[in-house]
Amino acid sequence: MLGGIGMPEVMVIGIIVVLVFGAGKLPAAVGEVGKAIKSFRKEAGDGA
Repeated sequence: MLGGIGMPEVMVIGIIVVLVFGAGKLPAAVGEVGKAIKSFRKEAGDGA
């Protein structure tokens, strides 16, 4: 899959993320990560 990361590893990481953030805060956390990635791509594309 992604550099030797298989489905069992992805599931374990997902469970850990849910335990750390909690199911209620997870959508907000994912949204913030998405905004950060979008901002990074925007800045990287400017060539600054």
